[in-house]
Amino acid sequence: MMGNLRALMDVGEPFSKEPVVVLDEVFPGHTNALNTLFGGRLMSIMDTAAGMSASKFAHREFVTVSVDALKFRRPAFQGDIIRTTARVVWTSPRTVGVHVTSCRLSRSEWEGEEICSGFFFMVAIDESMKPVEIPQFKPISEDEQEMWARAQSAREAMR
Repeated sequence: MMGNLRALMDVGEPFSKEPVVVLDEVFPGHTNALNTLFGGRLMSIMDTAAGMSASKFAHREFVTVSVDALKFRRPAFQGDIIRTTARVVWTSPRTVGVHVTSCRLSRSEWEGEEICSGFFFMVAIDESMKPVEIPQFKPISEDEQEMWARAQSAREAMR
């Protein structure tokens, strides 16, 4: 019921443009024979962070519709901490583009080294799994405009 009322309301302004930061530890069950983090496990962490960022932005439920080509730059090792930062950088009427970056942190230094980044595109849904409209992201700063353009290019390349 609440979702139906909300669908009829003006979608308004975003609730938050602040990024979501998630910390995870690389345990033995998350690694391959080389003691490095499985790529699929990292993708799951990144997808979860993207969904949280989208929900924080629009106060809606989201499902992933596509992922830009992820760039795995370096491995993460058993015992590392993974810091994943996700922020909404692009929108269309029902979809958000979330840029997600994961860094590995060693316990001895706690300085981030980027291991993977990419765009996750997610559509807002109601309780019937039907797409619904969301607030729109309006890029203002130079950085926001650049990220918007990169996300738009990634989205267009997937069509």
